[in-house]
Amino acid sequence: MNLSRLLVLNRLFLGFPSIRLSQCWAFLRLPNLDGFMSVLVLFLIWSMVVEIRFIPSSSMYPTLRVGDRIIVERVSHYIKTPSVDDIVLFRAPKNLQEIGYKKEDVFIKRIVAKAGDLVVVHHGSLYVNGLAKIEDFIAEQPSYKLSPTRVPGGHVYVLGDNRNNSCDSHVWGALPVENIVGRYVMCSSSLNT
Repeated sequence: MNLSRLLVLNRLFLGFPSIRLSQCWAFLRLPNLDGFMSVLVLFLIWSMVVEIRFIPSSSMYPTLRVGDRIIVERVSHYIKTPSVDDIVLFRAPKNLQEIGYKKEDVFIKRIVAKAGDLVVVHHGSLYVNGLAKIEDFIAEQPSYKLSPTRVPGGHVYVLGDNRNNSCDSHVWGALPVENIVGRYVMCSSSLNT
């Protein structure tokens, strides 16, 4: 086939809009489906990035109450390292799996220290690298003591805001960063209101 015939065929196909669209994608141009397809694509992207969960325990009280529905984003921990004071969701670490939790179980806690930090709890206060943390978000001062603990590389130290009623790093040790599955964004509603 020579070039002139190709140009004629090209003009022929461009002259007919119904032929330009592939038959399998033609339904996207129907007026009633444009909005539906936009909503569907938005929903699919939203479901890959954002998740809605509920709070089953009081370990994060008073920040989060039992029954609160929270919005969690699942992407930023792949892009940047988690920061101190981030509230994160994570899969059960090996220490918890050894006492009966499943690998799929998900917990929510606040990061209080990162790799290399020295964590101590005594006299009802949390100390990170020798400095007392001012924590106006906790339910009450911790009644336990924690001897100096260095957070290993690739780990973070997590505690619940309800310090005396939380199974967290002071019980089972530092959390591997790879167990983090998301970061708390906001509380959307409560079932108890």
